[in-house]
Amino acid sequence: MEYVFPAIFHKNGDESYTITYPDLPGCISEGKSLANAMYMAELGLKQWISYLTDRKQKIPAASHVDKVKTNKGEFVNLMRAELKDEYAVRRTVSIPKWMDDKAVSSGLSLSRILQDALTERLV
Repeated sequence: MEYVFPAIFHKNGDESYTITYPDLPGCISEGKSLANAMYMAELGLKQWISYLTDRKQKIPAASHVDKVKTNKGEFVNLMRAELKDEYAVRRTVSIPKWMDDKAVSSGLSLSRILQDALTERLV
């Protein structure tokens, strides 16, 4: 699932930023610089949406960016959160016996190797 919410960035006196989401009360993050604040805002949004989803709570509708009120020293930016289903699924795969023997003797996790290879190929 993909979500987009407006975030309010408030510049603090020490050049850091505090980020809040008007549609997600309690979802607050901070960043030491603007670049760090952008990263933290996205991470915070993902974690908050995951929290709501895990608890089967309704995810509120996002406000239109033009409707968000700001104070002096603040600006609004749209933040995106893409949540991927991280639940493990079982798949049956076939590999030659000699590969399995070497993997076992090397202490390798075939699941981890497959995940790493698929991540490299797909992401």
